[in-house]
Amino acid sequence: MSAWNDYAEALAGEGTEPLFAALCKLVQEEIGARLFTVMTFDPQTRMASRTWSNMPEAYPPQGTKPAPESDWGQIVLDRHEVFVANTIGIIAEHFPDHELIESLGCESCMNLPVVVEGEVLGTLNCLDAAHHYTEERVAHAARLVAPGAMCLLRKRAEEQGNAQ
Repeated sequence: MSAWNDYAEALAGEGTEPLFAALCKLVQEEIGARLFTVMTFDPQTRMASRTWSNMPEAYPPQGTKPAPESDWGQIVLDRHEVFVANTIGIIAEHFPDHELIESLGCESCMNLPVVVEGEVLGTLNCLDAAHHYTEERVAHAARLVAPGAMCLLRKRAEEQGNAQ
């Protein structure tokens, strides 16, 4: 349970960087993720932004982009359901950066929407080896939504504080 303790300590502390790093450790311990990123989502503008990445060289936290108008967007952002692709072929059908994903040793992904009061705050994006995200891991991932929500809410508060 050391990742849970680290997360609790980071939550009690200040700043978002240590909290996102602790969330990453928690995700890796609970379900596994070679590559872990966090996206924020604005439902009014339908803009998404990568907020955190454990591989910032390949997937830097930066900028905003329109959320995809695709079945992925409908599943994750509109219906608030988990998206799982357990082969690189399925990933390629949904993500144009599939070659980069595969070059990092990842051939499966799970996108977990973080929903608070009916609003998608963002997604936890977990990528690992082919067929990694089994039904058991997907079911277990539900326990990561609350820690993810705390990270995204703190990030939102931090950004609102900086804007004032």
